[in-house]
Amino acid sequence: MAFEKHGSDDDGAVGERGGDFRAESTGDRGFNGKHASSPPPAARTTNLKPQPEPARDRIDPPAPSPTAEQSSSTPSKTEPAAPAAPPAKPRRPLKAIILPAVGIVLLLAIAIYGFYWLTYSRYIIVTDDAYVRAEISIVAPKVSGYVAKVAVRDNARVKAGQLLVRIDPGDFRIALDAAMARQATQDAAIERIGRQIIAQDASIAQAEAQLRAARADLTRTIADLDRTRRLAAKDFSSRKTLDTARSDHARAVAQVQSAEALVLAAKNQKGVLAAQRIEAERLKAELATQIAKAQRDLDATEITAPFDGVVGNRAIAEGQYVQPGTRLMALVPLSQVFIVANFKETQLERLKVGQPVRIAVDAFSRLGVTGTIESFSPASGSQFSLLPPDNATGNFTKIVQRLPVRISVPADVAAKLMLRPGLSVIVRVDT
Repeated sequence: MAFEKHGSDDDGAVGERGGDFRAESTGDRGFNGKHASSPPPAARTTNLKPQPEPARDRIDPPAPSPTAEQSSSTPSKTEPAAPAAPPAKPRRPLKAIILPAVGIVLLLAIAIYGFYWLTYSRYIIVTDDAYVRAEISIVAPKVSGYVAKVAVRDNARVKAGQLLVRIDPGDFRIALDAAMARQATQDAAIERIGRQIIAQDASIAQAEAQLRAARADLTRTIADLDRTRRLAAKDFSSRKTLDTARSDHARAVAQVQSAEALVLAAKNQKGVLAAQRIEAERLKAELATQIAKAQRDLDATEITAPFDGVVGNRAIAEGQYVQPGTRLMALVPLSQVFIVANFKETQLERLKVGQPVRIAVDAFSRLGVTGTIESFSPASGSQFSLLPPDNATGNFTKIVQRLPVRISVPADVAAKLMLRPGLSVIVRVDT
């Protein structure tokens, strides 16, 4: 009995420990979905055998505990083992799924790109080295002076002939008036010379009349001298009468010579007056040129727009002193913009004048423009640089050159005033 008592105490202790272990390891689970409990005392004393006391530091894994009903009905039989779970199906590695998928996507992308290249891309020449350009005019004065008025603001749209800047016109108006006064004085001088020429014509006529009278008197004295000589030869006339006839003849000859000199002098004076008149007329023409210049300078004080455009980069203010050539502002003709595309020299073989061009503007993603190749530059862009490259020095690195190509923009697109010089564009040419 002592043995049984010892066995029952030991089993009870083990049972209690086993029950506690199962409670910790299995939680609330047990057979038939119920919490496992230790067997009753009667069942524990049925098959008692002496067993060595287990070590305190080792805890054996607990065996499944039978239910109370099973332990009372079949106390001597061991509980059958639970059927083993079916083996889990092995998973396929993730790499084995991703690599084929990536390969299929790559092959599909290569096929699509190959089809695109064969049917479209190889016939297209594309460059993004292209920009919007325009014939920008720099507004500058022709005369110096103080700015009296600035009639426009930055980014203002102007029409051809519209006033932009007015320079103080006072000095130029005075210069014009002085030139016109000198011209009036010269006109009076020319008129005076003309009247002098008319008077000289009268003097010439008078001298010629005196010359005719002197010649008539000379003819008379010649006849008197001949008659007196004949009479004196026959002693019908005195010597005094002959001397008087001779002196009258000599006086008549002198009068004729004097009259001829007067006629010649009068004619020469007319020539002098005619020369003075020519000089006066040339001086008048010079004064007319001065008047035209003064008028031009006066007109230049009002600076107007040479064409329709938009004002930009204004650098002038009222009261500022300007000189000829001073930059006042820029005038941009937005309705006359064009494209300059810098194509590689290896692309030029397939380009020609008149080809249609598709233009994509970076600033307006929805704006599609169709232009036309208008002309090719006579030289590459590097040749027009400030310091053209010199490849004869021995240090040579071949670089693909680019040639500027001018592309026209349709008038209806340019009229929208959306394309601004300097904007970047992408040009595509279907060859």
